Formats: sequence, C-alpha cells, structure tokens
Amino acid sequence: MVGVGSAWYLAAAGHEVTVIERRADVGLETSFANGGQISAGHAAPWAKPSLVPRLFRWLGREDAPLLFRPRASWPQWSWGLRFLYECRPGRFEHHSRVLARLAAHSRERLRALRAELGLRYDQLERGILHFATSARDFEAMAREVEATRVPGVRREIKSASECLRLEPALEHSTVPVAGGVYDPDDESGDAFRFTRELARAAASRGVVFRFGESVDALEAGGDAVAAIRLKDGRRESADAYVVSLGSYSPLLLAPLGIRIAVYPLKGYSVTLPLGPAEQPAAPTVSLTDEACKIVISRLGNRLRAAGTAELAGYDTTVNPVRCAAIARRIRELFPALGAVTTVETWSGLRPATPSNVPLIGRTRLRNLYLNTGHGTLGWTLACGSASVLADLVAGRRAQFDLA
Repeated sequence: MVGVGSAWYLAAAGHEVTVIERRADVGLETSFANGGQISAGHAAPWAKPSLVPRLFRWLGREDAPLLFRPRASWPQWSWGLRFLYECRPGRFEHHSRVLARLAAHSRERLRALRAELGLRYDQLERGILHFATSARDFEAMAREVEATRVPGVRREIKSASECLRLEPALEHSTVPVAGGVYDPDDESGDAFRFTRELARAAASRGVVFRFGESVDALEAGGDAVAAIRLKDGRRESADAYVVSLGSYSPLLLAPLGIRIAVYPLKGYSVTLPLGPAEQPAAPTVSLTDEACKIVISRLGNRLRAAGTAELAGYDTTVNPVRCAAIARRIRELFPALGAVTTVETWSGLRPATPSNVPLIGRTRLRNLYLNTGHGTLGWTLACGSASVLADLVAGRRAQFDLA
C-alpha cells in the first residue's frame, strides 16, 4: 500500500508513473493480511523503556510477543542494538509525538481519498481501544498518554467498566480488562482491499503497473541514478526513482553505499470467518491487546487478529506455534468464538526501523527517493507518507512539517 499510495499521489501531481512489481498483483506481501488498524491515536513505537524488562522474560519463549532468533548477521545485531538504544527514556516520547502527527495527517489524507474515489474496503469508523489486562500495564499506558499528547489526536483514558461499555464483546473475557486508552477518531479496514482499489484508481489515472518484473540493481552515474537494471538484463531510465520495497529496500540500496536501518520484523495474523451465530459475539470496535501485542479488527464477516514480532531475517514461513498463540488469545478474550475451527494463518515481513519512524525523502543521489521503513504502522501512515513524498519529488513545500 505504501508503493501504490506513492504512485497515486505522484500521478495526481502530474507525473508519469511506472510501478515495477515482482509479484503478479499489488498488496501480496506485507499489506496482504495485516491487522487492519488506522491508528493515529495509538501510533507508538515498540521501543520504549517499559519493554526492556519484558524482553528478558520473553527470552526462549517460542510464543513470546517479541522473539529474537540470533543469526550470523550484522544487520540483525546492529538493528537490535539500535532498538535497545531507542528504548531509552525520552526517545519513546519523541518518536511517539512524531508518529502521532504523521498518523493524524495520514488519516486526513485517507478520508479525503475515500471521499474522492468512493473506496470500499470493509472500513469501520468506530475508533480503536487499546486495553490492558493488568493494573501495571494500565498505569504505564496512562502515563504514556500524558507524556505524548499531540494536538488533533484524541486519546481518552478509560476505566475497565468504560472499556466494556465501548466494546460489550469483552464482557465475557476470561482475562479481566483493567482499563484502556481510546481514540474515537481511529478506524479499521482491509488493507489488501484498499491497496487493490487504489491501484485500480491509479491505473485509470495513467499509472502503468508492470507485474512479474524484478529490479536487479540501481545504476548510478555521478550524483544521480542513471537507470534501473531488471533481472532479465533490460535497463529502464526515468527522471526520478522511488524505492518502496518494504523490507527489501536496504538490499537494493546497499550496493550504492546507502545504508538504511530497516530490518524485516516478521508478524503473523489469523483470520476467523464469522457465521451468523458468531457475529454477535465478535467485537466491532478495533482493539489492541497490550499484554500480547496483538491487534484485532472486524472486517465484514471476518475477524482478523495480528501481531507479535520476530527478528528472523527474510524467512516468511508460518510458525504454527505463534499463530496458535494468537488464536488462543482470541478465544480467551471472546470465549463464544471457541467453536470457530476454520482459521486462516499468514505471516509477513514488516520493514521496521529501530524507532518505528519511517524513511521518507531524497537520498544523497538527487533523483533517488525513499518511502519505506513503516514497520507495524504501514496502514496507519501510508497515505500521509505518500502525499509527503509526492510534495518532495515535485519540489513543493510538504503539507506535513517534516521537522
């Protein structure tokens, strides 16, 4: 969705745009089955001081929310050390404010786009409730809200009873809700459907999508990119180039001497089909479970739960243990869904920076731009990032304050 969004906004600004995509269609990797949240009110990085003691408790647990699989890989270890650096006091608050501002801008752009194009993607505008199941987690969340308030973002601290009134489906949870934080302006929806709908709109505006083609290298000449070389040996030239390859972006940039701190953060999702009997028992407010680091979204007659993070390189294999842990948590929170036995599982690689702040803008090569590194917030930040990128490529002042 980040790449398709970039293509749309560049075309809307008057550029002739070609998208080179190795898969047979758009949205078949990280945007395919993610958690579905547009979470401006909860756009916080994973790296924060309160996470550090948990990391040690999670060591060796196959079902841990954050799992580090050590490899003989300097990018992995370097990313991990920088992640710990970003957990220092003050860093979390700074990055949270940056992300909240960009997320609020992105939410505005998404709404404008939806109204302009009539996009439909199982969207729900019922807010997002980030809830805790322990008093300690709830107190930490309330402190973080006070420390990271941003104009235009409504974060409301809710008691346990208020959380249950917001989402009655939690009343039957086998783990008690201690309290939460609610943003009534946040949304949810199917990222894959959105990406395909926007791609169709972009194609009707003249964007050329070339599927089944892979870029082998960027060829630089002087202070600029001269051409791209495809896997079949062909070369293509353009006035400007945008690298929006998710977790694979650093692999294409490294031969040019451009190093970016983006590493694949593997996530999982499970999707439960909801029949007429299960639909009343499933939530309609999008939820974030602080204890297990999973998000839950209602997508029409489906319930999607996604989350966890695994540093394991570029392995996209679905780990049944981790998916089973997500499914088990759903049944703890919503026991009436225990009869649902059909579960679709998926894994994807989130392109994460240690701070979770994405990389948007021009590189040291004057015609080479980046829009990558959105981590767990790709759906939340996609439209805002793409509109900012289009402003930068066009040489206009960005609508969003990049400072």
